Amino acid sequence: MRTIKGPAIFLAQFAGDAAPFDSLSEIAHWAAGHGYKGVQIPSWDARLFNLARAAESQDYCDEVRGTLVNAGLQLTELSTHLQGQLVAVHPAYDMAFDGFASSEVRGSPAERQQWAVKQMKLAARASQRLGLTAHATFSGALAWPYAYPWPQRPAGLIEAAFDELARRWRPILDEFDAAGVDVCYEIHPGEDLFDGATFEMFLKRVGNHPRCNILYDPSHFVLQQLDYLAFIDIYHERVRAFHAKDAEFNPTGRQGVYSGYAPWVDRAGRFRSLGDGQVDFGAVFSKLSQYGYDGWAVLEWECCIKDSEQGAAEGAPFIASHIIRVAERAFDDFAASGVDEAANRAMLGLAR
Repeated sequence: MRTIKGPAIFLAQFAGDAAPFDSLSEIAHWAAGHGYKGVQIPSWDARLFNLARAAESQDYCDEVRGTLVNAGLQLTELSTHLQGQLVAVHPAYDMAFDGFASSEVRGSPAERQQWAVKQMKLAARASQRLGLTAHATFSGALAWPYAYPWPQRPAGLIEAAFDELARRWRPILDEFDAAGVDVCYEIHPGEDLFDGATFEMFLKRVGNHPRCNILYDPSHFVLQQLDYLAFIDIYHERVRAFHAKDAEFNPTGRQGVYSGYAPWVDRAGRFRSLGDGQVDFGAVFSKLSQYGYDGWAVLEWECCIKDSEQGAAEGAPFIASHIIRVAERAFDDFAASGVDEAANRAMLGLAR
């Protein structure tokens, strides 16, 4: 067993145009002031990071790491959630997702998809230069509009979607493999990889690629009523990144899992600030420690009630209090009597 690293914080929800959230140096000192030891950087946010430059310049990567070290922080992972989303977009979402892309490729789905693939490959090289071993992203989605279909899906539709998804991602996974970095897909509704079964479908189609791994976030499992602890039992060998995010599910006579048309505050399933929801983080940290996860515990803050500054301030001590310093020896070593093969055979009534 190994000890989880943390606490860390994902900066995407906090970056902004006003200090201290408008530069890497300032937001790093803000995070450190709240007790965080690491940050996960959104690679698309030019206020904090230049992905293309990081892919090509070791000096720039050293500068980024130096900025964080100066604040007493480490870099946990880069994130390409927005670019990964654009690797695969169903036409129903073209307009909604166009804003995630660079302005010169908006309005052209084919060019936008090519741009996204290039972004992912830049992220592989940047991660390598930054000395990282894991990367956070989304899979994108071609089949999501048909998750709960009416009329019924034609035969082979989902299989065709996953075949194409794997075809698009396989070269990216190979690029990350060459860089020595795991691609950690956040298992998330809205993506084609939204539960264990869909992850398995994709994993099979990319040939059980060693770089095809999971960013574990229990909040998304609470909202779809999936057993988030059993998920760790099943997929722990592929869990290489972890978002500590909370949620609650309170079904009523009016709403259940499919309550997405309501505003967040009125939904049966809601994201909550860390510690305010229903996720049993004591059990989550125990399971991850049991299976030897030694990556970072990264706060992803989202809440429809609490202010973000309060959520950030409360998140670091919450994570720190749940990190388990794993045992270096068995608790009953004091009663050990040594190994005596002859005595063992005698105790079992076996011939000497």
